[in-house]
Amino acid sequence: MHGQKRVMVTGGTGFLGSFLCERLLREGNDVLCVDNYYTGSRDNVLHLLDDPRFEILRHDITFPLYVEVDEIYNLACPASPVHYQFDPVQTVKTNVHGAINMLGLAKRTKAKIFQASTSEVYGDPAVHPQPEEYRGSVNPIGPRACYDEGKRCAETLFFDYHRQYNVEIRVARIFNTYGPRMQTNDGRVVSNFIVQALRNEPITIFGNGTQTRSFCYVDDLIDGFIRLMGAPAGVTGPINLGNPGEFQVRELAEMVVEMTGSKSGIVFKDLPVDDPTQRKPDISRATQQLGWQPKVNLREGLERTIAYFEWKLSGGARNRLSAKSSQEAYPHLASATVELSAPEAIR
Repeated sequence: MHGQKRVMVTGGTGFLGSFLCERLLREGNDVLCVDNYYTGSRDNVLHLLDDPRFEILRHDITFPLYVEVDEIYNLACPASPVHYQFDPVQTVKTNVHGAINMLGLAKRTKAKIFQASTSEVYGDPAVHPQPEEYRGSVNPIGPRACYDEGKRCAETLFFDYHRQYNVEIRVARIFNTYGPRMQTNDGRVVSNFIVQALRNEPITIFGNGTQTRSFCYVDDLIDGFIRLMGAPAGVTGPINLGNPGEFQVRELAEMVVEMTGSKSGIVFKDLPVDDPTQRKPDISRATQQLGWQPKVNLREGLERTIAYFEWKLSGGARNRLSAKSSQEAYPHLASATVELSAPEAIR
């Protein structure tokens, strides 16, 4: 139904936020996109600006915001170590002050509110795979703590507002996600490897490459967001959202080199402090409570992501200022669209 809800997305011009704004608009909602552009980009939502149901507001959520909304998706926070370690104090403020401000807004407007938490709340886990009941192994004074502990504190605030003020909350713990609109310099392993491979530069692996990650394609993750937000009131989370397919980092590097036809070799560097050695979600709760599981396998997702970076590095991103639709803005993805309702094997 047209304009059925007024939904606010903080971090709405970012990688995940821009896809979420698109999905919410497709479902007939009015969307208020809020971002301070610290890691987001207006380019990601240029093709949405002519939609009368879409509004964009430049704002930093560490300051209060007074608007009227029915639902809030709180995605605002830099999510890669390169960016969140650049200004760790601001990262903590975004996670903590930002959560307080958004929860206060939800309390005043009686809006349902979603928190984009992270698998980093588990730290370098001693339990594998990681279920939601696992309380984690986090270094509270390390260089990653601004993000890890900031997100843990945000979860605490969400559940305290829920218990104390009866705010309706949803908390998702996001595992490694990739796809188009990632930044070329964000320091994440998928984008790093693809950009290095396309430039025929050495692929940089930190550690010996045997550490594992689980990679979820962005469309699958956004579907999980929508399902969690639409779940019955008793389903608060936290709920893991990620692809349980587990890959060694070296496997990913070799796959990217093979798929791009790159001449890149592989170089190894020291593992960063507190970098987790294993990461794999237990998604039993998401499957049981949301009927959700990822459908896009890694090779298929990488094909779409590689196509995006090929287009971006060739200068395509500079030529879409007049684009009126997602297909016009991202022509390299026109043939890659899939119906997420169709079952696919997870490989």
